[in-house]
Amino acid sequence: MSIHCKPRPSRSSAAMADSASCYCAALLVVLVLLGSVREYSSLPTEAPVKGSHFLTRPCDEIYVVGEGETLHTISDKCGDPYIVEQNPHIHDPDDVFPGLVIKITPSRS
Repeated sequence: MSIHCKPRPSRSSAAMADSASCYCAALLVVLVLLGSVREYSSLPTEAPVKGSHFLTRPCDEIYVVGEGETLHTISDKCGDPYIVEQNPHIHDPDDVFPGLVIKITPSRS
């Protein structure tokens, strides 16, 4: 893509304005292209987290129970022995299912 800005023979104010607007448009195109190249080069190159990486995730204050987890395993993993006391919506500690949201106080990361 090539932008040609030909100055007109007469240097009237209209001709100068046309020339200036042509150069401004060309400069704007160059700046937009440079900005898009910089954005593309700064994208993260880390691999996405998948599969078993979720099993070793750190314990946050809001925890979603995963497949095969129990309150005991979550307590051991997160170092919080008071999960039942902090979650009044858990009426039966043996009735924990995947997707259940609980509050924990992690003592180690």
